[in-house]
Amino acid sequence: MNSLHSRGRRLSLAVPQVMGILNVTPDSFFDGGNYCSIDTALYRVEQMLAEGASLIDIGGESTRPDAQVISLEEELQRVIPVIEAIAARFDTWLSIDTYKPEVMAQAAVSGVHLINDIMALQIPGALEVAAASNLPICLMHRRSQPGMMERRPHYHQLLFEMIAFFQERMTACQAAGIAKARLLLDPGFGFDKTVEHNYQILGNLKQLHTLSRPLLIGLSRKSMIRYALADLKDPGASGSVAAAVIAVMQGVRIVRVHDVRETVEALRIASRVLDGNFGSLIHD
Repeated sequence: MNSLHSRGRRLSLAVPQVMGILNVTPDSFFDGGNYCSIDTALYRVEQMLAEGASLIDIGGESTRPDAQVISLEEELQRVIPVIEAIAARFDTWLSIDTYKPEVMAQAAVSGVHLINDIMALQIPGALEVAAASNLPICLMHRRSQPGMMERRPHYHQLLFEMIAFFQERMTACQAAGIAKARLLLDPGFGFDKTVEHNYQILGNLKQLHTLSRPLLIGLSRKSMIRYALADLKDPGASGSVAAAVIAVMQGVRIVRVHDVRETVEALRIASRVLDGNFGSLIHD
């Protein structure tokens, strides 16, 4: 669990890594429309890498509540030219945020290193494409289908049900020829979960370590953060950064964020505590 391997590259997970979000969509909840051209996308990637991102996660379809499901052709037109342009210019890990098998396949050919699937390879054909790609895959927990979100989700035992879901998907992956070493897990903050569910998960992330796979989380700027800061006039990055630190202190290895610089700085401090490496900080 200390590293990921893809395309002859190694990404250390001995320290927490920051995944920068690149939404090439007009309707994402936080930054929709900002990076839809290749030039603006490249500028944003350059900025995030300079701020300390280790991975760039490229998404061409918004997954916010009530977002419109787009066609396969439109998603390919959005993401493939951007992936190719980034791969040609920057030496960094690239992730494709998609649940469509055809997008996974073409993104793999275009140079991505990781498949980040909000449907945990449940769409017909996804398991086979992911297996053939030989790339690492992140499986996210959710119950509804793309374009839908449960309005009043109910769980009898949330963490237990989440663990059972991941066990079933990991078994399906291994049956399809995907080695366990290629898998990461994402608890799916905001997907078919209430605010209370989200904070219950955030406070109990250690329970997911029973699955023996690295955890990747995405809670940057989500409604659970905005809800807790609703009385503030214009909340910034601090809430998302605080949540990222809480997660990393419980062993999360990758955090998917909009605010890269602030998160990188905070996680370096958290890593000092986790490593017990205090000597270089003590001057008096």
